[in-house]
Amino acid sequence: MPAQSFSITPSGPFSLAEAATFGFGQRQDDGFDGVMRLAFCLDGYEGHAGVEVRQDATPAGAGTVHCTVRTAGTVRTAGHADLGLVRRQVARVLSLDHDGAQFMLVGERDPVIGALQAAAPGLRPPLFYSPYEAAAWSVLSSRRPARQMMGVRDRLSQAHGPVFELASRPLAAFPAPAALLDVESFPGIPDDKMRRLHGVASAALEGRLDVGQLQQLGPEAAMEQLQAINGIGPFYSSLIVIRGTGFADVLAVNEPRALALVARLYGLDADPSPEQFRALAEPWRPFRTWAVVLIRAAGGRILDAPAAAPAAGRGQPGNTRG
Repeated sequence: MPAQSFSITPSGPFSLAEAATFGFGQRQDDGFDGVMRLAFCLDGYEGHAGVEVRQDATPAGAGTVHCTVRTAGTVRTAGHADLGLVRRQVARVLSLDHDGAQFMLVGERDPVIGALQAAAPGLRPPLFYSPYEAAAWSVLSSRRPARQMMGVRDRLSQAHGPVFELASRPLAAFPAPAALLDVESFPGIPDDKMRRLHGVASAALEGRLDVGQLQQLGPEAAMEQLQAINGIGPFYSSLIVIRGTGFADVLAVNEPRALALVARLYGLDADPSPEQFRALAEPWRPFRTWAVVLIRAAGGRILDAPAAAPAAGRGQPGNTRG
């Protein structure tokens, strides 16, 4: 298929470099050569897309994002509607479907968030390609080292998904649900995990992992529904909803690393309780998800800096502990 292209102009600060080097779940990119490479199963599961993402350099950090697209499968690439499908999914994955300028207002209300925004300018939460791929990763990575299972997932993708040549590098996309159901066994995936992957694939084909449906349900109802899938408990249902659907204002109150960083950044004597965390996070609305991701990703840039910038506690400027 010939390549197509589209552009997205971010509203507010956005850094492609921060997104490309974020590193989680579906990808691990230790370097950035100016191109972010994406390969994924399209929403609706009728094809795959490989996308080269580049960004114009601008002093303000909101340069236009340019995407070169190749597709595989049954998706027709001649019509704008199909390219629009890819565009919407890329925008969701890079959190470009939200107004980043509004998130900057959170930093004006909360000096700690403001300091983190300055330390990681343009960082927005990069998401899993879809709830389907987030659920598959949840099953694969459960009780196994993440890096080991990244390798298994990549080999599974190379064997049963399309491989795209993106900016002179090959990148395989995860197999679509129907193709995954045809995989009876695979090296590195125990039989029980393969059965659970088949359960994820079946749930996807039944519409239970449709991103639009989960968004309509809302975070709490979506998490409850996802736990009906074998192998998806409370922790992973939260992961799928928060990092697979694009909800910007869900507060995860039971992430130990985030709570520990909040305690240090806000000068607390101990990790906050769920109730304390909810109260502290009120000024972050309607971007509580983004704020927690920023804390996890950039907290160390402030706390571990040789001359750390003072982060203010509530009404107690400079009350921090390193």
